[in-house]
Amino acid sequence: MHSCLAIEGITRPSSFLPLPGRPPSKFVFYVQTRSSSSQINFRHFHPLSSRWLTQIPTHHNNLQASGRRQLTSAPATMLPEYPVVADICAAFIAGGVALFFLLLWEETAKRGIFDQKLNRKLVHVSIGLVFMLCWPLFSSGLRGAFLACLTPGLNIFRMLLLGLGIWKDEATVKSMSRYGDYRELLKGPLYYATTITLACLIYWRTSPIAIALICNLCAGDGLADIVGRRFGTQKIPYNRSKSIAGSVAMASAGFLTSIGYMHYFSSFGFVQESWGMVLGFLVVSLASALVESLPISTELDDNLTVSLTSVLVGSLVF
Repeated sequence: MHSCLAIEGITRPSSFLPLPGRPPSKFVFYVQTRSSSSQINFRHFHPLSSRWLTQIPTHHNNLQASGRRQLTSAPATMLPEYPVVADICAAFIAGGVALFFLLLWEETAKRGIFDQKLNRKLVHVSIGLVFMLCWPLFSSGLRGAFLACLTPGLNIFRMLLLGLGIWKDEATVKSMSRYGDYRELLKGPLYYATTITLACLIYWRTSPIAIALICNLCAGDGLADIVGRRFGTQKIPYNRSKSIAGSVAMASAGFLTSIGYMHYFSSFGFVQESWGMVLGFLVVSLASALVESLPISTELDDNLTVSLTSVLVGSLVF
């Protein structure tokens, strides 16, 4: 049974008499009542009509939590009645963002703004990380993961066509290869696109393995080369083509970027950030930097060895 508790407030007009040509002012009483189910009701009364106008039920727990923001997935916000269409729109957005950065680095390669090797590493660092920023646009589950991985998946076929010489694109070859040879795209760039596609499809955004894998591959491996070329005067004894500065930069960049994306995905509720996860990221980054410094990474390809190390070690620590 409802019982009247108090009059919350009164809105009083300046005059009880209406002005010529204007309707009477509203004199509203806000009355709070509480039921046995701890539900609070707010009702307001218009004395001229002598009846209750509206009833706005709210739960008292909701009043306490009104200041907290509840995060929902982007598709539910954009097109709540058409989640499939929302995921398709998210795929176009993610693809457009990735394409923008690819065209940007192709243009800098054409104009010779950066050294070719530096330009290649800028592509390496940015594309995967920017793509992962778009993951919250998609819905949870297999459909969202599948539509998200279309962006790097299409790039796999692009690398195959370019690397086999079927499709000619000098700007892309120049921005992604070390020496301007289109056949180079069948190695590092192809491994890169394949790794990100599989990480997206298999681990998706609820696994810290996906975060560690992409962050060490993109930020870690990319900055290792950039820093190593500029400050790597002291070489590693067991691999003279690698430097201590480059390995330190790789471990640091992969680790810090992983923490950043952990916090980013945690804000959407995809992962639960913890000190244990931070420690896991540190172990994966150190292991990836160690493997990248070995001669086997030079003989094979560090995109392949770093990816495999991140997956194997990540599966053990997470």
